[in-house]
Amino acid sequence: MADHYASSTAGEGPPTAADDRLALNGLGSFDWDLDTGTYHLDEVGLQVFDLHADEFDGRATSLAVRVPPQESEQLDAAVSRALRDGELTFAAYFRLICRDGTQRWAHTQGRILRDAQAHPYRIVGIVRNAEEELAHAAGMRALAADRRRQTDSVRITTDALARAMTVRNVTDVLTDSEGLRRFGADGLALGLTDGGMLRLVAVTQEPSPALKALDDLSLTSLDDQLPLAEAVQTQRPRFISSEEELTERYPRLLPYAEHMGIRAAAFLPLAAQARPIGALGLYYRDRRRFSTEDRNICIALASAVAQSLQRAMLFDQEREFATTLQTTMLPRRLPEISGGSVTVRYRAGRSGREIGGDWYDVIALPRRRVALVVGDVEGHDSHAAAIMGQLRIALRAYSAEGHTPATVMARASRFLAELDTDRSATCIYAEADLETGTLRLVRAGHLEPLLRHGRRRVSWPSVRGGLPLGVATVFGQDEYPETRLDLNPGDTLLLCTDGLVEHRGQDISDGLDALTEAVRSGPTDTEELADHLCTGLLGTGAEDDMAFLLLRRAAVPGIHPSRRMIQHIHQADPEGLVETRMMLRQALAAWGAAGQSGDIELVTDELLTNALVHTDGGAILTVELLTAPARRIHLDVQDRSSAWPRRRKPGETATSGRGLLLVDALAADWGVEPRGTGKGIWCEFRL
Repeated sequence: MADHYASSTAGEGPPTAADDRLALNGLGSFDWDLDTGTYHLDEVGLQVFDLHADEFDGRATSLAVRVPPQESEQLDAAVSRALRDGELTFAAYFRLICRDGTQRWAHTQGRILRDAQAHPYRIVGIVRNAEEELAHAAGMRALAADRRRQTDSVRITTDALARAMTVRNVTDVLTDSEGLRRFGADGLALGLTDGGMLRLVAVTQEPSPALKALDDLSLTSLDDQLPLAEAVQTQRPRFISSEEELTERYPRLLPYAEHMGIRAAAFLPLAAQARPIGALGLYYRDRRRFSTEDRNICIALASAVAQSLQRAMLFDQEREFATTLQTTMLPRRLPEISGGSVTVRYRAGRSGREIGGDWYDVIALPRRRVALVVGDVEGHDSHAAAIMGQLRIALRAYSAEGHTPATVMARASRFLAELDTDRSATCIYAEADLETGTLRLVRAGHLEPLLRHGRRRVSWPSVRGGLPLGVATVFGQDEYPETRLDLNPGDTLLLCTDGLVEHRGQDISDGLDALTEAVRSGPTDTEELADHLCTGLLGTGAEDDMAFLLLRRAAVPGIHPSRRMIQHIHQADPEGLVETRMMLRQALAAWGAAGQSGDIELVTDELLTNALVHTDGGAILTVELLTAPARRIHLDVQDRSSAWPRRRKPGETATSGRGLLLVDALAADWGVEPRGTGKGIWCEFRL
């Protein structure tokens, strides 16, 4: 400014009519002679700078005392740029320091006069107080920002409510910190109509136990003189801007208002399709008034909440109906089984109104056997649930008639094919004899079973399968193959539907791996293991319906359990031989037969390998310590083949055929016995 405010005179010459008009509008004028450096500033201009006439002597420092250095530099830059670039005008806002030390905004605008050679010789213009103008602009910007905030608040809340599926989801959106911030409130209460009552379903700040004991407002009549009930009855919003008005109109709220510091409140009716469904209360600690914008945003948000709640209540009703229908069709109680324990679990999917077709069943059979069924009907609707119920009853009836597992599955497929439906079903059926540990399994397009052995080793034995029920009959392939497995004492069998391992966005192999690890690391008790699987694999809920069944075989009772070892070796479980060899070595050491462990292990390996390679199934190894008439180890390997072994004379280059020769050479005695379902090869070693 020192360059441009060189000199000036004040108050020279009589004011003109134009000067009067400028003065009436608060505009001061200046006339700046660039050649002589004189600067004329009229009386109003001096008032803008908060200067008296005798305080302005035409020197640059006289104005600079009112203009901060940074503002002065910006003004100099604006004028210099206009002069240099040949512009006709310039304008700028700048701050002034008044005589009392306060700051205010001013605005100047000038026109540059040039001669015939475009040389600037004079600037005439105006200067004015811009404080009110900028304050108004700031207020408008704040108002616009507030309106944008309100619009964004309604949009964000509406988007969040659109994703809320259940009433619980809606209340979570409203009561979290973001929900309160969008409403601009410090507390919230939501009540829903229930007949002639109003039930409080969500609050953000619970009153103290003493207040709840004094007067519990969680369930009130719609006729009570309470704000939420009144909002439902009148269907009119009410905005209260003082604690006195709140407690005078609703005396029962006085202890709550004092305890929670309520100073203002808004009570908004909730209606959907012209039907009142509840009311929303918003509480404030420091608000004293509700502007028109505040009222509008509250009413708009209440409308969005009402629509979302109506949808959520319908969703909850349909979900409850679906879950009730599904669980009604499942067995209410399980039969007691001897020699083990069984546990089942069913979880409905999070899809709500969709009904799944997953089911399980446990069927008591003659001769202390039990049938285990897990299946899944195609589709997620009431038709799938109805078919599931019919199919479960049919499977139970065929099992009770005494059919083999393969026949039960074939008849179930034909039954489903004859129904008036285009649905299919996957299923796995297992018949278990817990006295012998024998499992007979049939699989129709279903997941294979999982076995957890006594030492927490987990395997997925291969179970031959056929097409899903119904489809198999249509294609004439309803003769299902049967697979036999053995369940050792302490082993656990798991049958499940794909809802336990299939999750959206995840490969099924990842789900199978997770299930394997969860079973391996889970507790021994079947009830505890079932809870462990539900918590670890499903969390808060399954995306699809899910059913699974756990069967654990108890320890085999005996007079001398420590002198007998029974082990089932599955044909599809090569690691079983390693585990058996280790258990045999430990048992022989405990019985004082460690010195002959090498011979006994060699013979055991030979007999088990022959059974697994040359028969269609696994083998059962029984090792006993006998004490009469002499101490000896009795070893027995049972398989399901009726073909007896033949002793051969292999040549020098033969790679097989020496098994019985080895047994004959190492054992004191041996033989072969027919059994009801195969044969047994036994041998003894004297100690």
